[in-house]
Amino acid sequence: MNELNILPSAPPAIDSASEKPRRRLPKWLKRPLPEPGMAYTSGTIADLRLNTVCESARCPNRTECWSHSTATFMILGNVCTRPCGFCSVPKGKTEQLELDEPERVAEAAARLGLKHVVITSVTRDDLPDGGAEHFYECVIAVRERTGAAIEVLTPDFLGKNAAIDRVIESRPDVFNHNTETVPRLYHRVRRNAKYDRTLNLLARVKEKAPSMITKSGLMLGLGETMDEVLDVCADLRKVGCDMITLGQYLQPGPEHLPVERYVPPEEFDEIGDRVREMGFSLVASGPFVRSSYHAGEMASVLEQNATPTESDA
Repeated sequence: MNELNILPSAPPAIDSASEKPRRRLPKWLKRPLPEPGMAYTSGTIADLRLNTVCESARCPNRTECWSHSTATFMILGNVCTRPCGFCSVPKGKTEQLELDEPERVAEAAARLGLKHVVITSVTRDDLPDGGAEHFYECVIAVRERTGAAIEVLTPDFLGKNAAIDRVIESRPDVFNHNTETVPRLYHRVRRNAKYDRTLNLLARVKEKAPSMITKSGLMLGLGETMDEVLDVCADLRKVGCDMITLGQYLQPGPEHLPVERYVPPEEFDEIGDRVREMGFSLVASGPFVRSSYHAGEMASVLEQNATPTESDA
């Protein structure tokens, strides 16, 4: 259970610069000041010229994670081809692939002593394979350099099975692809994405590698209803999704979608309990939960609870 103080959402405040209402963060969404150790992670990332979703997506957990020498690597550049309304990653003209990036990611994982490495990316619809080969090379490089468990958090590759299969061939320990929101809100939240395409990707992973752990995540607070969230979770179970994360959407900047509602911690607990009843192997539900937040601990718990199965063909 969440032990943070539970208070009602604060009323909207006025942003003097734009004169538009904005919501104050409730007390349960306050984060601590930086802890010792954050500078080492920051220095490693800078030295190796890497991007992280921690910085580019303005993750509220960066202080905690970087203080414990943990970061989520974001490959394929720092510019995305999709204008999603919730995301602060820059959009526009994409960058040329850096062929030595897999080795630099592997070196960073080694320096940080990571036992569970999360690799995500911007969406690269401009590339024929959406960057799948680059994902493959990064996974292989990190595994050879560190022996760590590896989790990929991929885009949808425009539904191209060959691209999805190429990432599967790298044998990540966890294959993550986020649903992000409910179907009704896709046109506003996740433009150029398709709900069925997300479900088909996760189904494809289970079809090609039945024992590979699949994972997805949703943001709450964008205007969805409880029934809609539960329907999405049920759809994810139907395609064999093993793990799910449910967290609070936080507006990265004034140009992004506003928060419609701050979901109280006790409501996250209730949603989590109802979703667990659907048969997911692991559910993480809370205001600060993110796809890669404590990803290693989640995967470790799932592995400990798993029953032995035959290896995939």
